[in-house]
This record gives sequence, structure tokens and C-alpha cells, in this order.
Amino acid sequence: MKTTVSFLFAAILLLADPAALHAADSPSGQRHIYKYSAGQPQEIEVYFPPNHNLSGAKAPGLILFHGGSWNGGDLEQFRYACHYFASRGLVAATVNYRTLSKEEAAELPVIETRKRVCITDAKSAIRWFKQHADEFGMDPGRIIAGGGSAGGHVSVLASMNPGLNDSSDPDGIDTSVAAYLLFNPAFMQTDVRDDEVNVLLHIKAPFAPALVMFGDKDPFLRGWKMVSDKLASTGNRCIELQIAEGQGHSFYANEPWCGVTLIAADRFLVKQGFLEGEPTLAMPVTGETLVPATSAEHEKNISQPLLLGKYKHQASGVVLCRIER
Repeated sequence: MKTTVSFLFAAILLLADPAALHAADSPSGQRHIYKYSAGQPQEIEVYFPPNHNLSGAKAPGLILFHGGSWNGGDLEQFRYACHYFASRGLVAATVNYRTLSKEEAAELPVIETRKRVCITDAKSAIRWFKQHADEFGMDPGRIIAGGGSAGGHVSVLASMNPGLNDSSDPDGIDTSVAAYLLFNPAFMQTDVRDDEVNVLLHIKAPFAPALVMFGDKDPFLRGWKMVSDKLASTGNRCIELQIAEGQGHSFYANEPWCGVTLIAADRFLVKQGFLEGEPTLAMPVTGETLVPATSAEHEKNISQPLLLGKYKHQASGVVLCRIER
């Protein structure tokens, strides 16, 4: 990829002001095929910061995986987020991954689930992103991963499970990441059937700093409780949990919550040293906001999602870690 081509794409992508865009209007990124899965191309779209100097200081990277219950979805889901975070200084990417049809899933051994192929492709995407770090002017050691719902699950397993590798992936490139942005990640108790996709078997210290965002009516909060307990047992508390009161699953995909969650993610990345300055998006005039959850209230009420509105009366007790880089 030539430098001039990258600059041209970066310029085109940033002609539109992210603050003036609706998510549905977001432009496509620079598209690549990062692999073929079962003969089908899997794509990644990359967005660049304004005036990005490929030979200058390396920018942090961001790679986001869409949701869709491990059997659907597409990379359009996070185009707006990637466009926004590129405008703030990240090399950002949104990714497709293989999903199995109902018929294909039915043919799997009883101990396997359809989630495996998603994680294998996500691992390939992270490796591909790191492999092209120099071409993109990106620091492969400062990559943030994340996603929504199933994509949140996929991003964590892809970066922490040592298995489920594609033998055609390049050697010597790991899938570890420096932070997570998790939009109501879908961790399920039913995953105990398949060890490879059971997050409880693979999360361990050190777990990268993470921002986790949920609606208080989301049943997947119960799944997060399992993960939170496991992380606490390892002594890891570099997690910030924020709650959208009155909201259910996938609340982040709709306005005004789309903007609210991006602002929260922006501020989290500033605290972690990935970004500088203030978010360029404005909070809604209607007053919607995410509420920090204290670890104590989380422990007490997470099994009763409808009661999480109490968080608005609490100061944040969650320890947010900053790692020097």
C-alpha cells in the first residue's frame, strides 16, 4: 500500500464532521480482505486520523467486532465509531467474521458451538491488523479491541484464548491487546458446554483495562457478573462498568446512546493514555448519560438488573488503572 493512497483515503474519510454524522451515514473505510473462511472473503475496513503521517509517531489502533448472536451482523455496525475515533487520532478498524448457517451449526459435535469460527476469524483479523501496523502508521503494541454483544465476547476470546488458531495465520504475531471497549458483551452460562468459547476458562491476570457498558435491563448483565467475579478473584480491578438506566440490550446502537457511549469510550481512552483532549461529540440535551457503577452495588444487585438504577446515587468505586507505555 502506497503512502499517498493512505493519505488520500484518510482525507476522504475525514471530510465529514463526525459530530454531524448519523451512524447510518458513516462512510466506508479503506477495505481489505484479511482472509478467506470456507472460501468466503472476510473484510476489514480501516480508518485513518486526519493528516496521518505514516513515517511519524505511531498511532494507537482500535479493532471492533460487530454483534449478531454469532450468526449474523456486519461491519457496518461500527463504521460510525471507527470514523469518530479516527478523527480523534486512532487507526480504527471494523471487521467481518465467518458465521455458520443453522444447517452447518447442526452438524457440529455436541461439545462444540457455532461461536468457534467467529473467534478463529477474529484472531486472524487481529494478527492481520498487527502485521500491517507499519503500513498503517500504527503501534501494534497499543491496540484496543472490543465489540458489541456477541462481538464483545468474540473480542475477549480472540485476545485471550491460546487456541482456535487458523494454521494459515502468520507465525510470531500474538493476539494480545492493550485495552477493551465492550458494549454489552454477551457472556453466557451456556458456554460451559464448549471449553474453547467459555470466557471463564480463559480470562486471567493481567486483563487489559476495560470499559464495559450495559443497559440496566439487559439480561446479559448476569453473564457479566460471572466474568467480573472471575476477574476479581485474580486481583484485577482495571475495569470501569457504566450503566444506562432504563435501557436493554444493544442500547448503544441507537441515538442518543450511540453518541453517549462513544463519549464515555473517548474519556476512558484519554484516561488510559491512548487519546488526548476532550471528546468532539456533545452530550444530548435531553440528559441521557451513563452512570458509573460501584463495585459494592454491582456485587449486591447485578443478579437483579432492574434494580441497577440505584447506581445514580453512588460515587464510582471502581478502580481505573492506567498503564504506562
